[in-house]
Amino acid sequence: MKKLLIICMLFSLQALGQAQTVAIDKEKIFDLYQNQRYAEAGEYLKTSYGSETTDLKALTQIGYCFLMAGNNVEAEKYYAKADAIQPGNLPILFSLASINTRRGNTEKAKLYYGNIVKLDSNNFIVYKLLANLYLSDKDSLKMVYLLKANKLVPTDGDVAADLAAVHSVYQNYDRAYEVLNVAIKADPENLVLQRTKLPIANLLKKYDEVIASGESLLKDNKDASVIKDLAKAYYYTKKYDKAVTLFRQLEEMLMQNENTLYVTTLCYRNLKNYKMATLYAKKTIDEAISPNTSSYYALLGLAYEEDEKFTLADAAYKKGLQFNSNPNLYYRLATLHDTKFKRSKSAMNYYQLYLKSKPNPKNDAEEIKFVQARIEQMALLTK
Repeated sequence: MKKLLIICMLFSLQALGQAQTVAIDKEKIFDLYQNQRYAEAGEYLKTSYGSETTDLKALTQIGYCFLMAGNNVEAEKYYAKADAIQPGNLPILFSLASINTRRGNTEKAKLYYGNIVKLDSNNFIVYKLLANLYLSDKDSLKMVYLLKANKLVPTDGDVAADLAAVHSVYQNYDRAYEVLNVAIKADPENLVLQRTKLPIANLLKKYDEVIASGESLLKDNKDASVIKDLAKAYYYTKKYDKAVTLFRQLEEMLMQNENTLYVTTLCYRNLKNYKMATLYAKKTIDEAISPNTSSYYALLGLAYEEDEKFTLADAAYKKGLQFNSNPNLYYRLATLHDTKFKRSKSAMNYYQLYLKSKPNPKNDAEEIKFVQARIEQMALLTK
């Protein structure tokens, strides 16, 4: 194939040489191409035809040689001359777009690809390449180009994976799932697509599918992202032992994060292993101080409380309040002081702080009702 390409190029050069009465050493050119000495070939053709040539074929041949040699500056110069002579030539536009992409001139590359779209609105490759120039999945134009590419070739795995990622950013998980399904049906052995689908399937609560697919994927490779998604599916289906085993594997791979440690804590708590729940709540806190830190301290305090270590629970809840006035922390402190420490005054204070912290009227309706009733009851007892 390579030799055929070289021969075709030589015929083109021969015809070009005859048209311009330029003497081309065909054996020399063949040797340079055969040995991939494109820079020398470019310089030879440049000298032979002259740097000021306006012949379209000569310009594209010289541009191609410099492009293959990695000399993007010279390549762009000759292709740009060719584009000026014959605007709308698709191979030339593709070459100029590719060169500018390599050089990081993204805006110029977009212009060249845009010109191709105007000439050929059903060109799948150009939409795919255009989408790749937009780095942010939140960019609306990236979505537009991926949708066009996916419509033209819905079975392309790269486009399907990228489009699914964009749909996920906008929380269109059903669309992401369907896009991946179409591509996977066309290429069932595409492990990239299968891995991409797992977190989306989890979000859609297709836990049995995640478990079946995840276990199959892990037979071939211990991929951290697959382990994480599979572990979450086991957690959601209340198979806490299996979830813990997988989360521990992530730690061995040094791939844990605050979320995986947090869910590990929940697993141990549901298994009533409060010692390990306490350990992992601490690990979660150590992993990252974030807006969720107060919730992590609430979980730590709850683990202590359920392990009947009430003083430590009290300290954990109060520590959590240093990061955020979380209504749940006030509620836990109030009930702890009320039922365990029998400190009515401090309990009343925390109950009142709970109501002032604006708990969610819908999600916390039962707690709000209990606190209001308890405050009234305690008020009557103190009269």
